[in-house]
Amino acid sequence: MRATILYLLLVGLPFLGVVGVLRIGARLTPAHSGAAPAEISRATGAPAAAGRAGSRSEPARPSPAIETTLVLLLQIGAILLTSRALGRIFRAIGQPQVVGEMAAGILLGPSFLGWLAPRFSAALFPAASLGFLNTLCQVGLVLFMFLVGLELDPRFLEGRGHIAVVTSHVSIIAPFLLGTALALPLYPNLAPAGVAFSSFALFLGAAMSITAFPVLARILAERRLQQSSVGAVTLACAAVDDVTAWCILALVVAIARVEGGAIPVARTLAGSAVFVASMMTLGRRALARVDTIFRRRGTLTNDLFAAVLLVALASACVTEWLGIHALFGAFLSGAIMPKDRAFVRAILARVEDLVVVLFLPLFFAFTGLRTRIALLSNASMWLACAAVILVAIAGKLGGSAIAARACSVPWREAATVGILMNTRGLMELVILNIGLEIGVVSPALFAMMVVMALVTTFMTTPLLDWVYPEPFREQARQAGLAAARDVAGEAS
Repeated sequence: MRATILYLLLVGLPFLGVVGVLRIGARLTPAHSGAAPAEISRATGAPAAAGRAGSRSEPARPSPAIETTLVLLLQIGAILLTSRALGRIFRAIGQPQVVGEMAAGILLGPSFLGWLAPRFSAALFPAASLGFLNTLCQVGLVLFMFLVGLELDPRFLEGRGHIAVVTSHVSIIAPFLLGTALALPLYPNLAPAGVAFSSFALFLGAAMSITAFPVLARILAERRLQQSSVGAVTLACAAVDDVTAWCILALVVAIARVEGGAIPVARTLAGSAVFVASMMTLGRRALARVDTIFRRRGTLTNDLFAAVLLVALASACVTEWLGIHALFGAFLSGAIMPKDRAFVRAILARVEDLVVVLFLPLFFAFTGLRTRIALLSNASMWLACAAVILVAIAGKLGGSAIAARACSVPWREAATVGILMNTRGLMELVILNIGLEIGVVSPALFAMMVVMALVTTFMTTPLLDWVYPEPFREQARQAGLAAARDVAGEAS
């Protein structure tokens, strides 16, 4: 009974607050009515040839396809070089490598390289070539979201279901409420023309609510805290958070597309329900046979690996057609995969390095090319950016810490859970790019949210070292190892 009352107070009341904000915001209209700010071109054609063909003595020009391929290869080389270099620098100062790779993406965009060397930037990243780069990024993101779902393990929740559910849901609803409330002052000036307040506010709330599960897991691994109680609680919360937040995001994207008239309502609602139910039942049973074949053969054959990838791609195609975005389908396909550790490790060994080393830096760079910090050109814009950052931190860090403490977690550990859950990293950038693609986020707000993602991710390790220093981490590690030995002894 106490747990139910606690859940209703910490989750139910903020939910009612979100409903109230949406009712108030429905009466607002954007201050501008012109066309939405232009985004970076997604054209996939090659640049048109200049002038007419010359005389026979003129040297033959390379074909447009060869020029496009050369530019794309140069782009990939520059991105990999910059991201690896900055990743190493950031690791040297105690930050996760992904923070350096995110910063590299910003440096390669108009906010730095385009400002410092505009001609070189235009030559390296011509607008006509960005469609090809975006296509590679989308393929990489589908594979990445499949891996995120694959690494979600129900064993994280063993013995911690109550704490994980309450803390995770509060860590979603608190920033969601604050994000929708922040949409009230931001909507008139920062919403794209023609976007309904409900779509704008719901998306802003969802973007505030996300946690970067992969980055969080790597921070815990680097600090050797996976086996500690605080690490286990945080992983459990992040696992629940990921599933819940992506379901919310799928709903928000569907609402935005339905309001825009792009997708029929019946197809989105009924089709999504049928598809998710089918994946959770029939899909699970079919994939269990794949796991059985894997165990019998003792290796992940090329045919089995191809079958796994086809499931991920098919799921992504279906959810894109339904209007809830391809990335949700990729995530769902990974989440329902068998969680046998040998099976998961075999898939990770095939895919993870390619995604982390190649595709994610390309995505960071493409995000950087879309980010124009120069749009924050006056004090009011920077004040709005500061408000976005403060609301994100207060909702995620504060909500997680208070909820964990309400579940009887000591204050130091509760604060540590809040700090770790405030890590947004790559997942935030994925959500922001979705918002820009479906037209619910303006380029100026996109830039503010990218800055917020960088700040909240960068602050995680310094705050963690301050609130939960090495002596406490070592004590937690020893306690976790002792508990694991006790469990092993009872099992034997």
